[in-house]
Amino acid sequence: MPTKKKVDPQVKPPIVEKPIQSSEPQLPLTTIGTEIASQTLAPGDERTWGMLAHLSTFINLLTGFGGPIAALIIYMVYKDRSRFVAYHAMQAMVFQLICWFGGGALIGLMWAIVGILSAFLVGVVLIPVAIVFTPILALLPIGALIYGTIGAVQVSQGQDFKYWLAGDWVRGTLTG
Repeated sequence: MPTKKKVDPQVKPPIVEKPIQSSEPQLPLTTIGTEIASQTLAPGDERTWGMLAHLSTFINLLTGFGGPIAALIIYMVYKDRSRFVAYHAMQAMVFQLICWFGGGALIGLMWAIVGILSAFLVGVVLIPVAIVFTPILALLPIGALIYGTIGAVQVSQGQDFKYWLAGDWVRGTLTG
């Protein structure tokens, strides 16, 4: 005759969790990324992300280089979901690279030329010219802030915005 086991009242039986039943079909892990990437954005979301891409130029005030990186991240995230966001993010990145890094490179190049020519006395004459043009070239990033803000306002209102020269190049690059 089998003996009965005594059940200790303090020992609780193990809890077996049942899987949650969902009415939605479960996607395999390999298709989740493509499912998310194929979703399109609502027009309001497109305007918001396009505006943020243009406003990313303000990040340069804090970091000196973060604006183009932020615009590139927006481009990479939304390039397959919205052509509108991809276009505005890419042109904001290109414009920031031109204005922020281009302005700095021009100032550095100008002073390098003046320094080299100073050895031949011609550079000494150019020092006042360099002193005048340095603040003018330093205004280039300030102009980029203002121009980026104008672009952000127009995009948030649903209008198409195109940076002078950079917008045409980006549009040609993205449309192939």
